[in-house]
Amino acid sequence: MGELETKRVISLMSGTSCDSIDAGLCEVYPDMTVKLIQGINYKYPEHIRAKIFQIFRGDASVKDICQMNFAIGKCFADACKVLIEEFGKPDFISSHGQTVYHYPFDEKIDNVSLKSTLQIGESSVIAQETGCLTISNFREADIAQNGQGAPLVCFADEKWFKHRKKNFAIQNIGGISNVTVVSQDFETFGFDTGLGNIMIDYCMNKFFSKPYDKDGEVAKSGVVSDSWLDCLLQDEYYFLEPPKSTGREYFSPIYIENALKFAPSEPEDIIATVTALTAKTIAMSYERFIYPNVGIHEAVICGGGAYNPTLMKFLRTFLPSYIDLTTCEDYGISNNFKEIMAFALLGYCTYYGIPNNLPCCTGARKRVVMGKLTY
Repeated sequence: MGELETKRVISLMSGTSCDSIDAGLCEVYPDMTVKLIQGINYKYPEHIRAKIFQIFRGDASVKDICQMNFAIGKCFADACKVLIEEFGKPDFISSHGQTVYHYPFDEKIDNVSLKSTLQIGESSVIAQETGCLTISNFREADIAQNGQGAPLVCFADEKWFKHRKKNFAIQNIGGISNVTVVSQDFETFGFDTGLGNIMIDYCMNKFFSKPYDKDGEVAKSGVVSDSWLDCLLQDEYYFLEPPKSTGREYFSPIYIENALKFAPSEPEDIIATVTALTAKTIAMSYERFIYPNVGIHEAVICGGGAYNPTLMKFLRTFLPSYIDLTTCEDYGISNNFKEIMAFALLGYCTYYGIPNNLPCCTGARKRVVMGKLTY
């Protein structure tokens, strides 16, 4: 594809919390920096969102998944059209898709690996609806090299933070929390630390009929139950050595309902405790898996969790005081659209045939070019 040039990319993502399709028009430069021109949150139609949660619950047929692959592709295309109307066509579209299943385990049947992942949102629909080359399906190539197919944002974190003379923990708190460690004297590595907002959102919905804890107000009004928190911290995922990744399949509604059997009686105390859980598991994963290898000067928080002051306060309490706590906004990177910017960069690399996984984060055997092109 010749020499690297600046490209305008529409990047698409729908995360584990599935609240909306994030779409962003970005400019990606040959030095791998990314500028967000405009980001939007495009709401899923109500019945389609309900159907996605049905799939999450394992309550869907093959027919449902087949239909939703195309329906979500259409929703992704519609999100693109909002940006195309305002800014014109991009050079290409980079779509992460909607993860409906992620299975990064070394299970075999007849000696054939079952390690796998499934993102839906048919790229042919996006390409045909918009008339734009569409790059999609990023995780599969990494898994084909025996990686976990996650976390992928580490690649962008390294490009954006490695040149700064500090050791960073770049901590994303979305539905799931994941960290990238970028330092001057150690190879970049990263892993999913565990729960992000999934359990908080689930409990807010169950006890308060709200999609999330706005500004951490409910958590702030409750009291943390130390005994329940200790119980939740015993989960085996938190003790697994990286590379590791997790998702809704593990931290499922059944998992959460089982955990709630031992919860305190006041709903506010439940929200306070599960918010503390997210912060505490982040801090504990640093103690177990980061500090023994590399000293951290600064933790940079991004994703929805950065907007929850109570969660940030817990983090400040649980992390050593010598670690500075900042957010991505402090570095000109949008908290809300950081993953969008990262997938714009991953798509740019796919377009030019540049390897865009980091085996030290995913556990893959080697560097590969992830992503498929749909014309």
